[in-house]
Amino acid sequence: MPEITMYIVQGSPDSGQVEREYQVPYRDGMSLLDALLWIRENRDPTLSVRYSCRSANACKECSASIDGKVGYLCNTKAHEGAEVHVRPIPGRQWIKDLVTELD
Repeated sequence: MPEITMYIVQGSPDSGQVEREYQVPYRDGMSLLDALLWIRENRDPTLSVRYSCRSANACKECSASIDGKVGYLCNTKAHEGAEVHVRPIPGRQWIKDLVTELD
């Protein structure tokens, strides 16, 4: 089965940051948000990620640093065999895992 590899920064200001690696089954049309929700449902139920509209309506809740560029997880498509690095957005107050204060 095709996969994508996701490297996700997890932790909190109290516990510090660690980058964890996850292998996620790839399916056509999946977004990075879909992949993160798969991780939370199947590998790490403690993974924190904020989302709301799931349709790129600019709610900004699922914004993150994706391979060094800020973007929305809900409208960034996953690609078979890709390696993706996801981090909280630099400069925002960090709460836990990928959750930061919204602007």
